[in-house]
Amino acid sequence: MTKKVFVSGCYDLLHSGHVEFFRQAAEYGDLYVGIGSDATILGYKHHKTVYSEQERLFMVKSIRYVKDAYINAGSGVLDFVPTLDIVKPDILVVNSDGGNDDKRRICQERGIEYVVLERVPQQGLEARSSTALKKTESQIPTRLDLAGTWIDQPYVSEHAPGWAITISLEPTFEIRERCGLSTSTRNMIKKIWPYQLPNMDPEMLAKLVFCFENDPERSGGFISGAQDAIGICVPGLCRHWYDGRFWPDRIESCQDEKVLSWLEEHLVMIPMEPRRADCSVVEGKEITEPKVRALARAADDCWNAVLARDLAAFAAAYRASFEAQVAMFPAMVQGPVQGCIDEWRDKVLAWKMPGAGGGGYLACVVDDAASFAAAHPEAIRLTIRRSGM
Repeated sequence: MTKKVFVSGCYDLLHSGHVEFFRQAAEYGDLYVGIGSDATILGYKHHKTVYSEQERLFMVKSIRYVKDAYINAGSGVLDFVPTLDIVKPDILVVNSDGGNDDKRRICQERGIEYVVLERVPQQGLEARSSTALKKTESQIPTRLDLAGTWIDQPYVSEHAPGWAITISLEPTFEIRERCGLSTSTRNMIKKIWPYQLPNMDPEMLAKLVFCFENDPERSGGFISGAQDAIGICVPGLCRHWYDGRFWPDRIESCQDEKVLSWLEEHLVMIPMEPRRADCSVVEGKEITEPKVRALARAADDCWNAVLARDLAAFAAAYRASFEAQVAMFPAMVQGPVQGCIDEWRDKVLAWKMPGAGGGGYLACVVDDAASFAAAHPEAIRLTIRRSGM
């Protein structure tokens, strides 16, 4: 009697690696496939699918190695369990990077053989993965503001000058709209250079982007802060000094590998709901000289702590900078944002909202990013763009 074999995955960007995995799994018997639903992928991976669940079901069923396929009814990493109990397979097959103790335990409880396959491409073909395919899309960086946010607006820095501090990030994760990561500036860049930044002086490039985004002919009259263009275009860790003008008086950057690696070891982002379209983070603002000086002082402390790789001082300055922001712009934490902060405050060392706040991500300082992400799968680890990349 032919054995039943089961595999499960999202199969959103279907590629030759998936087909080869199906072929290898089908060598063990009749192959049944569980497919992550649209809702599961949105909830677990925090992005919408390229193809709907019905399209993915159609494509997977059409592969000749597949006996039948289903949309998984569960949620999260183990969304396939309800399908597993319907199919009642003899064997569960996983890729070497897709197995875990929970899956092994589920198999033991049900008397199912657990098989792990290495990722080996079909002879003559390149190794494929969904992550690698996503890198063929636009590689325009984004930015995370570490401290001093809002001081790049003249109506803030006119009260007291100070630094804004940013890091340029590789787009190793889905960059969602209205989430505080300079997506409006990034989208403007993609109108000129869709896939990658040109090889030119980063500061000159940032000035070009800033001027292009802030076309004087456009309606509304709002000027985007220069920290967005600088944070995207200048690699590594960067600080820029503002004193009542839209463009900073000076820009300094740090490309020290020890410093950048240290930051990557202590920063993660927690996804939240995007900022609502009707959300006004400037409503109720109260900008005074003492509050702006507190923001500037926190940015100074943050820069010094990062260069010294002093985690306790970095977390304290990071918190102080965000508290100074919220003191001036309390609407940054309106609605569900405060609930998210309350949920995570005891699990991290410090937190802030990227950009103007109101939703998007909670950017957190942690003891160790790797162990934190292992314990909290929703956490996103960050890769800082190095000079020359």
